[in-house]
Amino acid sequence: MIVTADSEQARRTQRRKTANGWHTTFIGENRMTRDPQAPEPDGATLFPMAFLVEKEPGAVVHPHFHRADQYQVVVSGGGRLGRHALDGVEVHYTDAYSAYGPIVAAEDGIAWFTLRNAWDPGARYMTNARAELRAARAANHQHREAVAGAIHPMSEAALAALAQVTCQPVLGPGPDGLATWHCTLPPSAELVGPDPSTGGGQFWIVLAGRLSTGGSAPLPPRSCAFVAPDDAALSVQAGAGGAEALCLQFPCRPWH
Repeated sequence: MIVTADSEQARRTQRRKTANGWHTTFIGENRMTRDPQAPEPDGATLFPMAFLVEKEPGAVVHPHFHRADQYQVVVSGGGRLGRHALDGVEVHYTDAYSAYGPIVAAEDGIAWFTLRNAWDPGARYMTNARAELRAARAANHQHREAVAGAIHPMSEAALAALAQVTCQPVLGPGPDGLATWHCTLPPSAELVGPDPSTGGGQFWIVLAGRLSTGGSAPLPPRSCAFVAPDDAALSVQAGAGGAEALCLQFPCRPWH
């Protein structure tokens, strides 16, 4: 189950105004798009979702947790996440029932992708949801939060000058499969990504240049793809100007 989403098409068709910014659905359904009368999906079933959150300057998202494992990838703007200052592209991972925050947007606002491989009904804000968090701790849900170092996407000239393909881990790999790789490809070069069977599903995000994923048309920056654990490793190819991307893998869970 390889699913791709072109950022330009998503912006044209799926971008919706919110109280203090914008919300754009890329892959799957989420609480903003799903029929509220529909039965809630089983949280133990593979259910990929990807959406882009854009917040206006000074916006604040208060501390909270989710019922699903989650990546957040800051792709523009700045501010801070908890005590961590945000600079460039930032990768932030949390296990289900791991509280984090606040997220505070800087003067130029902030935009991030939210990536999940299971259904989540929405943020559970502290301190109102503290009892739910304590119950999750008693059920062996441990707090885990991981942050990769800042990545500054390459310029067109730097991409065009690349001489070799690289795919370097920036987070993990951990014993349960949690891992993120930063990949760069010279013009028209090809790469076979990490084996998805070692984790609980992978998202790919194009950071710069254009990238074809699994035979797709060349995808522009901020486009993304999802690869299920039982898929073959994703084959990608850079466009004529080269490409830069992230591969973000979830830890193994019951559906693996």
